[in-house]
Amino acid sequence: MASKRIEIMDTTLRDGEQTSGVSFSASEKLTIAKLLLEELKVDRIEIASARVSEGEFQAVKNITKWAKENQYLDRVEVLTFVDKGVSINWMIEAGATVQNLLTKGSLNHLTYQLKKTADQHFKEISEAIALAYSKGIKTNVYLEDWSNGMRNSKDYVFEFLEFLKTQNVERIMLPDTLGILTPSESYEFIKEIKNTYPDLHFDFHAHNDYDLSVSNVMSALTAGADGLHLTVNGMGERAGNAPMASTIAVINDFMPDIEIGVNEKVLFTVSKLVENFSGIMIPANKPVIGANVFTQTAGIHADGDNKKNLYFSDLMPERFGRTRKYALGKASGKANIQKNLQELGLQLNDDDLKKVTQRIIELGDKKEVVTKEDLPYIISDVLDSYSYEEHTKVNSYVLTHAKGLKPSTTVSITIDGETYEEGASGDGQFDAFMKALHKIYNKRAKSLPDLIDYAVRIPPGSHSDALCETIITWKNGKNEFKTRGLDSDQTVSAIKATEKMLNIITS
Repeated sequence: MASKRIEIMDTTLRDGEQTSGVSFSASEKLTIAKLLLEELKVDRIEIASARVSEGEFQAVKNITKWAKENQYLDRVEVLTFVDKGVSINWMIEAGATVQNLLTKGSLNHLTYQLKKTADQHFKEISEAIALAYSKGIKTNVYLEDWSNGMRNSKDYVFEFLEFLKTQNVERIMLPDTLGILTPSESYEFIKEIKNTYPDLHFDFHAHNDYDLSVSNVMSALTAGADGLHLTVNGMGERAGNAPMASTIAVINDFMPDIEIGVNEKVLFTVSKLVENFSGIMIPANKPVIGANVFTQTAGIHADGDNKKNLYFSDLMPERFGRTRKYALGKASGKANIQKNLQELGLQLNDDDLKKVTQRIIELGDKKEVVTKEDLPYIISDVLDSYSYEEHTKVNSYVLTHAKGLKPSTTVSITIDGETYEEGASGDGQFDAFMKALHKIYNKRAKSLPDLIDYAVRIPPGSHSDALCETIITWKNGKNEFKTRGLDSDQTVSAIKATEKMLNIITS
């Protein structure tokens, strides 16, 4: 069977902007429009609703100016209304040449919202289309609430389509406005329409209220839909619209008879840009574009990837400009760690790898995610820990810090089998900890090395929950040495570095 070319219309800048709390600036709209047409290579973009605001007018003007200069103007569309030419005049001033005319696709909407008969509505639509044509503007028509129209007033929908067949219309747009359709209904309704009007172009516009939008899109395409309306990151009112990334992946992998022109490689880039501009964060488990969707967490999965890619599917991250990651945490196995070491260009022998694996599992119990960038610090900490025999153990400590009071601590440590407990206050929690230690070691008639340098660092690009590596330089007489501590809490990492120092001076 010959493949069928499907048009992809992106409506992120119009329907997607109806996401609660989202408003793109004119410059953001222009940036997104350029990316959608030049990089993502969608067929058409719907960029605004006519008459909304002065800011919207300026945004449309900027986009149409750029589009005209780059031969994209006929692919830029604006939502308009049956309003006796007000929308058309707005479009002309803004430089747009394709209107998406909003009409009523259900008898319920027509009767109770417009309070008009079908003939009255069709007459006004005909006048709007004729006026647009006389001004050089092409018309596509939205049948708002079409899905409810097919369920509850099918005769009206087909009467409407009979009328539209006689009009100068490029495309008829069939929206599931409230996201109520099931996949079987999507197929049945569009199949019936395409069988009746095989020569007309029909777009399907899905919403995601029941999380069925991608399934409904598949059914609509199987039934013969000619175009789809999608949004980046599935943005849109309520639960949003059919998401661009998932839909494109599904079409490419499961619908070999459908041909589309979208460039998969930049889906992730566009998604991240829209995330930044909109302020609506992409869920970590969002298919194709989520932070976690190409991350293996279980060690058995990483091991399987090492053995003939047992956990790979056609949904490869490289298709979308991404890479596979192997999470480090309490579920990690050696295979996860080896994968991350390979990316860092590091190698460990089996014994050291076991030690590092155990430490990562321990850290994972306290910290949900250990990053690849944490690994060098963990390795350094672990190998340093095994370079001496443990004579001294910090059993427990209580650190207090309250506004208006000096920080204080109570410490319990065991030295060569004997346990000591002391408390002290200081200029900071760590200072209080060190003063308590001095009290303990004074009892043993032993002095502690001087702390001459204290450095804290976190992996580049990390956040507030990052692992901290504290490196302390000590001076014991004429000798200087360093110890390292690693923890997600800065004070605790310093205490761990100090514990290592205590073992070194005791050994």
